[in-house]
Amino acid sequence: MNGPLGGIWLWLPLLLTWLRPEVSSSWWYMRATGGASRVMCDNVPGLVSRQRQLCHRHPDVMRAIGLGVAEWTTECQHQFRQHRWNCNTLDRDHSLFGRVLLRSSRESAFVYAISSAGVVFAITRACSQGELKSCSCDPKKKGSSKDTRGTFDWGGCSDNIDYGIKFARAFVDAKERKGKDARALMNLHNNRAGRKAVKRFLKQECKCHGVSGSCTLRTCWLAMADFRRTGDYLWKKYNGAIQVVMNQDGTGFTVANKRFKKPTKNDLVYFENSPDYCIRDRDAGSLGTAGRVCNLTSRGMDSCEVMCCGRGYDTSRVTRMTKCECKFHWCCAVRCQDCLEALDVHTCKAPKSADWAAPT
Repeated sequence: MNGPLGGIWLWLPLLLTWLRPEVSSSWWYMRATGGASRVMCDNVPGLVSRQRQLCHRHPDVMRAIGLGVAEWTTECQHQFRQHRWNCNTLDRDHSLFGRVLLRSSRESAFVYAISSAGVVFAITRACSQGELKSCSCDPKKKGSSKDTRGTFDWGGCSDNIDYGIKFARAFVDAKERKGKDARALMNLHNNRAGRKAVKRFLKQECKCHGVSGSCTLRTCWLAMADFRRTGDYLWKKYNGAIQVVMNQDGTGFTVANKRFKKPTKNDLVYFENSPDYCIRDRDAGSLGTAGRVCNLTSRGMDSCEVMCCGRGYDTSRVTRMTKCECKFHWCCAVRCQDCLEALDVHTCKAPKSADWAAPT
C-alpha cells in the first residue's frame, strides 16, 4: 500500500480488537483525518456509543494504543514464526490479517488475546511515562508494606495496570457486549485472558538503601515484565486452547470433547477447527506456504516436510556477510573481520495452481 495511507496498518488492528473482525474500514478514515479527535471519532463507522464516548474523551489514550499495535503484532509474528500461518499482515488488505479472523479458530483466539494484552500494556506504560491526562503511577502504592524479606516503603513509579485493564475492558469489550452471539462470547473470553496475562507478570522491583548496600531500607515498586513474557504465556495457552460449544441456554460454554477439562478464565477457547494454511485460500484468509523458508534438518513445524505440506522444496545457494576471525584486544574490545559465507536456503514449492483457491 503506497501513498499517504502507507502506514495505515498501525490503526487497523484496533478495529480488529475493539470492534469485530468483519468490520474493517473504520481506521482508514482515522488515518486520513490526521487524528483530529472529534472528527475522527464521529466519522469512524461501526463504533458503539460507549466506544465513541471514550474516543472523544481520551484521544491521548487512542494514540498510545496505536503506537502499541506494532509491539503486539511483532510478538504475534515471533510466536508463529515457525508455523504455516505466521501472523502475517497483508499490505493490500484493509483488515490487516485478511479474512483469517472471520473463522472462530485457535488463531483468532490468540490474536484477540495478544491484542487485548497489547492494549493493556500500551496504556499502562503510557500512564507510567506521564503521557496520559487521565492516569499516572499507581496511586494505591504508597506508604509501607511487607513481603517475605521484611518491611519496605513504596516509592518510584508503580505501573498502574489496574487503570490499563479497566480502560481496555471498557473500550475493547464494548462492541462484544452489545452482541449475544457465540462469537461475541468467545471474543470476550479471550480478551479477558489476554488482559489477565499481562497482570500475571507484574513484578516487584526494589532498590536498597543503607551503609555499604546493607539493604536496611528498601524502596519498592511494581513493574510490568517485558511483553515477551506475556507472549510466551499466551503461546502456551494457544497450544492448549480448548474447543467449546455453546451451552443450551446460550449464556456460556461447554467443552466440545467431554474428555477435556472445562476452560478457566486464563485459557483460550475456540469453536472451529483451523484450516491447514497450505494453499492460498481467499475464504479462509490463508496465504499458503509457497515461497516460505523451511528447515531441512528440523523435525518440527518449520521442517520442510511440514511447512511445505508435502509439495517439496527448492534449494538456492546464497551468500551473506558474517563476522569472523574475532580477536580480543586489551582493553577492552573485540575486533572481527567481515567474511562472506555461502549457505543453502530451502523454500517451499508452490502448488500446481498458484491462484487463490475458490469454491466450485
